[in-house]
Amino acid sequence: MTLVELMIVVALVALLASIAVPQYDAYVQRARLSKAIGDIGIISLKIEQFRLRSDDRVPDTLAELGEPVPLDPWGRPYEFLNIAGGRRGVGGLRKDGKLNPLNSDFDLYSRGRDGESRGPLSAKASRDDIVRANNGAYIGLGEDY
Repeated sequence: MTLVELMIVVALVALLASIAVPQYDAYVQRARLSKAIGDIGIISLKIEQFRLRSDDRVPDTLAELGEPVPLDPWGRPYEFLNIAGGRRGVGGLRKDGKLNPLNSDFDLYSRGRDGESRGPLSAKASRDDIVRANNGAYIGLGEDY
């Protein structure tokens, strides 16, 4: 094997790695997004079961469900807010791009990859959030809502 052949092999390996690594990262992010969507759906169902057992009362915290709640795929706890309890005015609720509240019963979301979130989904920090909106009719990326 000559030095030229060795350099060609190294260049090909580097080229393949430069293609494979971003593709793998995109795959991992899609898997994390899917896991967060699934987790939010399951937690929402547990909250609805709690409501059925408690005269339509939404729990104040996720700990009140009596079951362990998983962390989001980025290792942070899911965010939860009891809206139906009436402790906050409309001004403190998370909103869509048109400043309409996302939910009227409870808010449940993950802060996403960057770990940051702001009130309206149109804010840059909220675009990667995985949200539950329309009282559970939508679960997905904040930027897609």
